[in-house]
Amino acid sequence: MNRRQLQAIAIEYGLNDAPVVTARGADESAEQMVAEAKKHGVLIAENPQLLALLRDVPLDEAIPPELYAAVAVVLSWVYWLKGMQPGDEKKGASA
Repeated sequence: MNRRQLQAIAIEYGLNDAPVVTARGADESAEQMVAEAKKHGVLIAENPQLLALLRDVPLDEAIPPELYAAVAVVLSWVYWLKGMQPGDEKKGASA
């Protein structure tokens, strides 16, 4: 049986000028990332296309400008679910 590899990528925006890739994992590591995120109330977006685009972004580096629109869609979803407004993250609110 050919099992698909579970993958996860974490991005952080908050006080950064642009979203930054902060973690990446596969299989067991990805499962641990997702479990830890859920434990801390971090929202999880399942988007294989975005995952493929972010996979090559080096850790601790801002995403490239050509990915801003794709990541903005996910961030707008997070803002909406958390009842936040753009700029709230700069005031210390967690996203």
